[in-house]
Amino acid sequence: MKGVQGFITHTPTTNSARFGTRVMTSTSPAPTTTTAATAMDGMDPHFSAAFTQVTDKLKASISKPEMEAPLVHFTKEYFTACNHAFKAGNTNVSPELAAKNMMKAMQYAVQYGLKDKFVFGVTHKALKGNPEEEDGNTVDFYSFGTDFFRPVIDMNKSVVLGQEGLDKAMEQIKNGENVVFFANHQSEADPQVMTCLLEKAGYGKEAENVTYVAGHKVTTDMLAIPFSMGRNLICIHSKKHIDADPETKPLKQKQNLAAMNGMLQMKKSGGAMIWVAPSGGRDRRDLETGKVPIAKFDQKTVDMFRLMGNKSKVPTHYYSVSMVTYDLCPPPDVVEAGVGEQRNVRYVPVGIKISDELENVGGVETRHLFTDHAFEVCQQGYNELCEALN
Repeated sequence: MKGVQGFITHTPTTNSARFGTRVMTSTSPAPTTTTAATAMDGMDPHFSAAFTQVTDKLKASISKPEMEAPLVHFTKEYFTACNHAFKAGNTNVSPELAAKNMMKAMQYAVQYGLKDKFVFGVTHKALKGNPEEEDGNTVDFYSFGTDFFRPVIDMNKSVVLGQEGLDKAMEQIKNGENVVFFANHQSEADPQVMTCLLEKAGYGKEAENVTYVAGHKVTTDMLAIPFSMGRNLICIHSKKHIDADPETKPLKQKQNLAAMNGMLQMKKSGGAMIWVAPSGGRDRRDLETGKVPIAKFDQKTVDMFRLMGNKSKVPTHYYSVSMVTYDLCPPPDVVEAGVGEQRNVRYVPVGIKISDELENVGGVETRHLFTDHAFEVCQQGYNELCEALN
């Protein structure tokens, strides 16, 4: 791309940086629309006009024609979702807000996903705009990512179940002990969903301290990189993708060992709060039934996290976290080894349930009992969430 600075009015001031607007109401004079805008059937004219302005700037900035279609698709999806939020009565969502968020996302994606591609270490501390601690960075990537997805989440209908388990986990963290959340995984926006729903449950500040176990896609994909920069991460290569390229497998395995060592150091310090999807990826839709079953937990992954907990010598507690987020950003129906997948966005409610603390069942020869139990609890919570959201 070229002319990136023309995308938004704010540009990071240094290469080392990693990232109140007027609300346009329906009573404002309708802006002039182009053919592309009027083709957005059912969209409010102001949203349609803003979408056209953003896509016109986007197309003018693209130097690689093959990038145009997926980026325009993502933009259309986001504007459509924001428009649905506005029509549903969320007057905080405006055409200007949608345009600002999307142009920021595109500008950061180009800057840090292509031009000066950000390289993640095996562990990564969220970049929140603290220049003295972040090599001059003045951009709060954590807030950027959360603010991007917040408008397309129907917060009024979203639910948080398991408040008692959540309260206990947060108390354990406060006491300097460790907590691991074994979660099913449905959307690229799951970290932002966790933030929004933990805020709803009264733990907004604590949400900033969650560390997410991240696969290679969210640290190498152009659009995903700026969202990942705002999260505390343990960066690994998942079981599903580590064998994709035999030549790089030894290096990936070495990086995974370094990541596990980084996690061990976190746990030794105490007060670590780690979110991990033991399935190794997102839940996929069943093409025959149309339903979205949650993927089984991988025993070796669960065993590894329990082993690290034992090695840390700091009390470590385990919880299952059920998540219903699939419709927010539906993943592809099949697992894709590469990056650059098509992004879809919907305005929907989401939900999480935090279980009671998991019992330490199973011995050395029956370790699978703990994994089976963690999954069964997650499945039960998932069913409860689906019922509550319906």
